[in-house]
Amino acid sequence: MKLDKVDKQILSLVQQNGRLSNAKLASAVSISETPCWRRLKRLEEEQIIRSYQANLDRRRMGFGVMAFVQISCTSHDEESTLHFEQIIANSEYVLACHNTTGEADFMLQVVAKDLDDYSRFVEQSLRKLPGVSAIRSNISLREVKSSSRLPIDFSAL
Repeated sequence: MKLDKVDKQILSLVQQNGRLSNAKLASAVSISETPCWRRLKRLEEEQIIRSYQANLDRRRMGFGVMAFVQISCTSHDEESTLHFEQIIANSEYVLACHNTTGEADFMLQVVAKDLDDYSRFVEQSLRKLPGVSAIRSNISLREVKSSSRLPIDFSAL
């Protein structure tokens, strides 16, 4: 799907504030409400906008530990990989999972209330996953930046 300047402005604004009303959004991009609503709906239907959500402060929600976990697997067949991915996808502790190149097969971003909670997660969940041969954790000491906003290139117009 080709995005024009107005589409990109809409995307930029809804990334900043997903609760922006259609009237305010239309005003901000200098078009009337009906065409703005149509563009927004098209962006949603094309799955460019996948969902809307509130960004919660993990520490205020009681999650003081952020870990980046590298997992190496002994088996790489389709069935084992799908089983592993389903278990990880259903874990509330895992914020993100990426199948990666390099030493590890998967990189997870995991939250936990404290180190004891993280240790329980590793022992009761990760170590019990079939085919896992190695688990390497890096605990975040300080979060410098955390964002899910994508850069929007206005220069490509």
